[in-house]
Amino acid sequence: QVQLVESGGGLVQAGDSLRLSCAVSGRTFSRYAMGWFRQAPGKEREFVAAISWSAGTRYYADSVKGRFTISRDNAKNTVYLQMNSLKPEDTAVYYCAAGNGLNSKVTYGYNYWGQGTQVTVSS
Repeated sequence: QVQLVESGGGLVQAGDSLRLSCAVSGRTFSRYAMGWFRQAPGKEREFVAAISWSAGTRYYADSVKGRFTISRDNAKNTVYLQMNSLKPEDTAVYYCAAGNGLNSKVTYGYNYWGQGTQVTVSS
């Protein structure tokens, strides 16, 4: 079984930065593609960023491209989301997920999910 635990969320002001972390249990972390999604109140969960098992391929939603960076450390079983120039519209619960990498931009492409971490950006 694979377990994911997010951390690093919080309340920040517009323009600030945050780094989210997602610690993954299990010995096969390096085999999984990893993704970050977010869900704002009353909205569907949406794709934010994804990274292949080797970190050779990265995808970003247009809304975060140039501001967010996804990375991973396979030695630490951890994936990160560096978020810069945060905007109020980035406010959401952020989830990390692990999957086989075939459908990295959609929720059904992932088998395992964390419990989420709240990010709130004030104007």
